[in-house]
Amino acid sequence: MALATHPAAPAPYGLRFDAGRICLDLLATTHPSERLDALPALRAWISGSGLVPPGTPLTHADPDWPAAFRELRGHVGQLVRGWLAREAYDLALTRALARVNEAAARAAPPAPRAVHVHDGTLVRELAGPPACAELLAGVARDAVELLTDPVARAGLRQCEGDDCPIVYVDTSRGRRRRWCSSEVCGNRERAARHRRRTALHRTPPAPDRA
Repeated sequence: MALATHPAAPAPYGLRFDAGRICLDLLATTHPSERLDALPALRAWISGSGLVPPGTPLTHADPDWPAAFRELRGHVGQLVRGWLAREAYDLALTRALARVNEAAARAAPPAPRAVHVHDGTLVRELAGPPACAELLAGVARDAVELLTDPVARAGLRQCEGDDCPIVYVDTSRGRRRRWCSSEVCGNRERAARHRRRTALHRTPPAPDRA
């Protein structure tokens, strides 16, 4: 599964695409509040995640799609966080694994094709409108690949930011990445450290009681 190309401009609806995998970008849609509560936001996520080529029309999506993506998100989240916590496979995790495998097997992900445009260059597009099951299969297969790849799986990290639930793949040199985003949680942590240092320097010395 190809990774998304993250735009330089802020994504619409407060969406994030910096976790390093499509399935983890889906998990990030719960923070700091529910992002996939309506079709426009889901369409923006599908486009931004890289599940479909840029410019793919998604006007055929129906109101049932957000719930289907939220359901798969819940199962993937159970598996990812279960791995991070090194939890033994109980009934809940076994059921989540079965649902992710079912979604991965139910349909093939949308297959892109190369087409010529007016200037002779090649661009990617789909042969037709992608079905919901095809898109869910793309996410589910990405989760299967991540969780069964020892190298990628070893890079899974929980953001160290306060109250941040985002999980990402650490591909940095030395595996030293601490935050989901240096611009988001990293900046918050640096600002908090600065406030603590400033408050410490402003604290008057204790009076001499000798």
